[in-house]
Amino acid sequence: KTAAALVAEVALAEGKYSQGFPEYGPERMGAPIRGFTRIAERPIRVHSAVYHPDAVIVLDDSLLETVDVAENLSEDGVVVVNTARPPEEIAKRLSARGKGVFLVEASRIALDEIGRDIPNTPMIGALVKATGVVDLETVLHDTEKKLSKKFGERIVQGNLKAVRRGYEEVKQA
Repeated sequence: KTAAALVAEVALAEGKYSQGFPEYGPERMGAPIRGFTRIAERPIRVHSAVYHPDAVIVLDDSLLETVDVAENLSEDGVVVVNTARPPEEIAKRLSARGKGVFLVEASRIALDEIGRDIPNTPMIGALVKATGVVDLETVLHDTEKKLSKKFGERIVQGNLKAVRRGYEEVKQA
């Protein structure tokens, strides 16, 4: 949810049109949710879930056991997975087409840089590297601006390092 909204805000800052929103089901507290982001050069007139994504971001690799995360992925789409599992294992599990599957140990990066397993910001860095949908420098600037309103310097700088490391450490499977 947070990552979807932040990427949408970054796109706005770059002069693009965007939407970022979560989808909650009837599940229990702590159950997986889906977040959607649309980015376009022209006004967006659709206000629904994204049914044919160009990118899928998986924050918890345990979802790969139960959910077809690459379902309806566009022909040139990418899947970015937060995982420490071997690339061969992840690539075998996914039916991704197009550009393929990208892996990053976002949880480890978050623990290293923020001190908590909150992989949102390293996953945003990995998304930017895998897709080029927005500019890394805009992500860093907007993340700093947004987080500075809520958190102290240590948390802000940790998240900025996490974004950069996600960008630098993502690998194609």
